[in-house]
Amino acid sequence: MNHRPEPRLTFVTEDSMALLLDLYELTMAQSYFREGRNERATFELFVRSLPPRRGFLVSAGLDTVLAYLEGMRFTDEAITYLRSLRLFDEAFLGYLRGFRFAGDVRAIPEGEVFFPQEPLVEVTGTRIEAQIVETFLLNQINLQSMIATKAARVVIAAAGRPVVDFSARRDHGTDAAMKVARSSFLVGCAGTSNVLAGMVYGMPVYGTMAHSYVMSFDDELEGFRAYARHFPQNCTLLIDTYDTRQGARHAAIVARELRDRGQALAGVRLDSGDLIEQSFAVRRILDDAGATTVQIFASGDLNEDRIAAIVGAGAPIDAFGVGTEMGVSIDAPAFGGVYKLVEDAAGYRIKTSTSKVTLPGRKHVWRMQRDGILRDTIALAGEPPIAGARQLLEPVMTGGRRTLAETLAHARDRCRNAIATLPSSLRELQGGRADVRRSATLEALVAELSAAVAPS
Repeated sequence: MNHRPEPRLTFVTEDSMALLLDLYELTMAQSYFREGRNERATFELFVRSLPPRRGFLVSAGLDTVLAYLEGMRFTDEAITYLRSLRLFDEAFLGYLRGFRFAGDVRAIPEGEVFFPQEPLVEVTGTRIEAQIVETFLLNQINLQSMIATKAARVVIAAAGRPVVDFSARRDHGTDAAMKVARSSFLVGCAGTSNVLAGMVYGMPVYGTMAHSYVMSFDDELEGFRAYARHFPQNCTLLIDTYDTRQGARHAAIVARELRDRGQALAGVRLDSGDLIEQSFAVRRILDDAGATTVQIFASGDLNEDRIAAIVGAGAPIDAFGVGTEMGVSIDAPAFGGVYKLVEDAAGYRIKTSTSKVTLPGRKHVWRMQRDGILRDTIALAGEPPIAGARQLLEPVMTGGRRTLAETLAHARDRCRNAIATLPSSLRELQGGRADVRRSATLEALVAELSAAVAPS
């Protein structure tokens, strides 16, 4: 048993991230090392099936993966710990001490739409280096693509109204809070309440006030006036601590006082109750008081369905803050990404387990879009291009050095275009079915290999 005291902070850092793997990756790696089976191999990361009610998926997390692959190192502390497990010999530990990822990676870039069975990330390198990165790749790609897909649905439901990530306090840990902010911004959210994410990723940060602020004053109007004095340039008042309509009347008073000083109240926030009914009432109160430019911001257990209902009712809500339901993808909290061997020096590799058959070989994904129709074809890498189609997988790392370095803004633009050009049936909240096919050559190979490993 380990009796060492726990560190004060347990974040994964550049020095420790090499050990963020499952033990079996290292035991397999030592066996490969001893058996001399460290030849070139290709693994691919893909998603088996769509989560409920999804018609598409959004690629996210690749930038994190590339940074990890470039910087992955087994430190002296890591080697000392592995030695203490009494599982690994000194020759293998010496190999790990000098380990540097030197493989090649192809991937579907961040912000692109993709579908089940399509290779999202393809890693080619020595068998050991391609194997031991499995856990980190799945950890990052599964989380970020899951959140990006959920957030994209929320953005679609908002129909052009801004959406802000409010999820940090409900996300599953600090790294998740950062990645949720980034992934939601990637797919079109306006920004986040997470200040650290704003600094790290260069995205806008937003905030209003808490009910505790209003309750800290003897009178609601007094609290509103105090906040407006200190933040006149960006003042949004939370008006539902007590009575929402009375809160709106108090906000209208503050709006008039700011206007008299040559300033302006930015907005009011609703965080509870019947948001549709309340928004109409609040809008009337504000407009009747001449505060026609004050926006109404809504939050409180929102998701894509509630937002779609609000928008469909024509409610005068100008923007949304979405927290828990988006930050943990509450209706589909697990993303079925897997990482499988598809080819090595001996040839194509296939897994034929029931309901878990894999597609062998390095591949291309060809996308044809024309007249509102989208069709993807998964083909072997050696097959000729499909006329009029574009290739989704791109080289992003060669020899362990990234060849793709793009800004978050660039990936965000890609996502905006990808979602805008999706067939309407796939953008619907109930989720349509994409036309994804396998080439005849790939189908024939799957049949041939499956027959070869079938019991006689």
